[in-house]
Amino acid sequence: MTRLRTVAIGLLAATALAGSAAAEDTANEKLTVGLMLTLSGPAAVLGEQGRDGFLLAVEQMGGKLGGVPTEVTTADDELKPDVAANKARELVERDGADFVVGPIFSNIAGAIVKPVTEAGSFLISPNAGPSNLAGEACNKNFFAVSYQNDQNHEVLGQYAQDQGYARVFLLAPNYQAGKDSLAGFKHAYKGEVVNELYTPLGQLDFSAELAQIAAAQPDAVFTFMPGGMGVNLVKQYRQAGLESIPFLSAFTVDETTLPAQKDAAVGFFGGSDWAPDMDNEQSKEFVKAYEAKYGSVPGSYAMHGYDAALLIDSAVKAVGGDLSDKDGLRKALEKADFQSLRGDFKFGPNHFPIQDFYLVKVAKRDDGKYETRIEKKIFDDYQDNYAKDCKMD
Repeated sequence: MTRLRTVAIGLLAATALAGSAAAEDTANEKLTVGLMLTLSGPAAVLGEQGRDGFLLAVEQMGGKLGGVPTEVTTADDELKPDVAANKARELVERDGADFVVGPIFSNIAGAIVKPVTEAGSFLISPNAGPSNLAGEACNKNFFAVSYQNDQNHEVLGQYAQDQGYARVFLLAPNYQAGKDSLAGFKHAYKGEVVNELYTPLGQLDFSAELAQIAAAQPDAVFTFMPGGMGVNLVKQYRQAGLESIPFLSAFTVDETTLPAQKDAAVGFFGGSDWAPDMDNEQSKEFVKAYEAKYGSVPGSYAMHGYDAALLIDSAVKAVGGDLSDKDGLRKALEKADFQSLRGDFKFGPNHFPIQDFYLVKVAKRDDGKYETRIEKKIFDDYQDNYAKDCKMD
């Protein structure tokens, strides 16, 4: 088993000054956070952005969350549910993680939610938002700081509906998030689905699927292909001469894939709750700091990682650093008393965000880098469709 890597941050507590016993106790405490992310293979860039966004926030807060010296331990889930479950147990049982931040993929979320939450720790998802955890399987110790999987895809479904596209071809990988993505698109889109294809997770050759698209000649294509899958699909789509058919997607053309896709992705649409050109000062400062430190343009994965740190900071601060106060921490997490980089943010009753969503479009910057830019707001203060099914214990 791959060894867990620990990053010690701010472990030297300040010298205790005269004050209350509670203050002295807090000074002697340590907060442990485990990052459970995909950090190897074609999808590693997604996990790396989530990790880097989180660590940037901790660094900017002086190595402390909620005023408590913080140790961050990173674990690579290898995109393997069994590996992830074992490493999650190590994080909470051996390393004593108070919070686990992760994962990227929904099949990993399904594997780690019980090991983490049943140990009494909190699982904060910076990306994965499977429908079951938003609905009937909601969990009092699980919080998604990102979205419910369907929602970004609903953006494109609504856009396709508004544009009057009568016939759309759908394509996604065959796992929970892929199924959620197409369900999300179809929730908003009421036209004809010409074809609905599911590919193996990790597939990189789409020649057969592109031939079917060319034969069907739909009004538009909608796809969800994250990481290396998205890189290859976009390049092959252009190479196949299909660019005259509008390419709509979520997590397929974003800041994790654009450095490899380059001009092949320019002009393609996506859906998101944030983009690097978000017009607020806090977000602008984040983008500037992230680019200066890591040399790349941050995407929503990095933003959610950063916001996850802000959320934990607000909760720990609310309980005065008393990490044993689980009920107090949970109530503080539910309150979400922090300013999100995306602007509007609050948790619904299922611990999933109520927030705005946007149509974004890929553009090439003057410095030669690529980013998504907000075209228009599609949904305002939007709650997912599964919250009504959540009966929180």
